[in-house]
Order: sequence, then structure tokens, then C-alpha cells
Amino acid sequence: MKKKDIKILLVDDEPDILEIVGYNLSSEGYQVLTAENGAEGVKIAKKELPQLIILDVMMPEMDGIEACELIRKHPDLANTIVTFLTARGEDYSQVAGFDAGADDYITKPIKPKVLVSKVKALLRRFKEEDVADTLKIGSLVINRDEYKITSKGKEIILPRKEFELLSLLASKPGKVFKRDEILDTVWGNEVVVGGRTIDVHIRKLREKLGDKSFKTVKGVGYKFVD
Repeated sequence: MKKKDIKILLVDDEPDILEIVGYNLSSEGYQVLTAENGAEGVKIAKKELPQLIILDVMMPEMDGIEACELIRKHPDLANTIVTFLTARGEDYSQVAGFDAGADDYITKPIKPKVLVSKVKALLRRFKEEDVADTLKIGSLVINRDEYKITSKGKEIILPRKEFELLSLLASKPGKVFKRDEILDTVWGNEVVVGGRTIDVHIRKLREKLGDKSFKTVKGVGYKFVD
């Protein structure tokens, strides 16, 4: 996908952030959409279907956490990358963001060039894969090409990060994937995430697919149990 075809939605109640970040992303050739609160952001997201949404947390009318939850409930936005850009760097805020379905968390202040680099790293996930790939394990079917999964005949919509984590673990049932390997494969070396990121996403997958499908290997990592 070419830059000129990529839509980025920037949602923040600070005009300076909208102007500075929006300008730097536009200068890179991306289509930049802006909203001043969560409710407006959700409305624009449903209409424009951006590839990436950058959300502030603390906003009037609707905060970023609630906005992210609503975005994730929309089928056409299930694979949209969502990252928070906020001054709130506390662990509980990060966990709340990941629980809501966010893919990443970026704290302010951040230099525009660094932010652009992070955006580029996030958007690399939209590169088309050369070969369609469908993985079947028992009653679980993972369509990597369409980012869809079916469990016991029921289609389940997963946020992009949860899907990629499931796809990795299920690619080799029984293999213990180390935490560093998971971070490098799913999040990439250029995207900095907190140490609890994997744990939060595993917990969300257990809630949706069942606790027995995932086993924790203490001090090492996780594995998918067929």
C-alpha cells in the first residue's frame, strides 16, 4: 500500500498536537484525519476506515479508552492499528489501553521525527503477504490472509495484535515461545512496549478462546496447546 493511500486518524483535544503531529505525518505523504475528542474520532473512524488511529487518553465527551473499545467493536475496524499517544505513562493506564484493544502505547513528549519512525514501524504490518495462509488446528481455523479466525464454527474478531500473537503461538503447537521472541515477532524491534504487554494479550485471548489453549511456562514464555 502506497503512503498516499494510507489514512491516519489523529484524535487529541490539544490543537498544538493536532497541528504539529498532523503536519509531520502529512509531510511524509500520509492522509491525515483529525478529531478533537473520542466521540468525534469514533464517528470519523467508522466513516473513513483508517489504517492507523493515534488516540489521546484524556479527552472531553469520550476518553481514548472508551473510544478504542467502540472502535474494536466495529467489524471493519478490527484490523486497524490503534496506538495511544498520551502523557499518562503509568502502568495502570497502559494496561487499560491494551485491555481496550490498543496495539501500542506512546508517551508524550516525543520528538516528531521519532513519532514518524514509530508510525512507519506500525504501518509495516500492512504490507501484503506473498502467499495466502490458512492454519487449521482442531476446531480452530486461522486465516492469516484475511485476519479472521473461526473457533467451533463461530467467527471471532480479534484486534490485530491478539491475532498476530495467536497466529504465532498456533503456528507450532506445543513449542514454547520465549518472551523476547514473541516481542520481536509480534511487536517488532522498533516498537517499544511494556513488560506486561504479552501477559495482557494472552489474558484477552484466554477470555475469548479458553484458558486451556494457552500454557504459561514460568520464566520462559508461552505455548499453544492443541
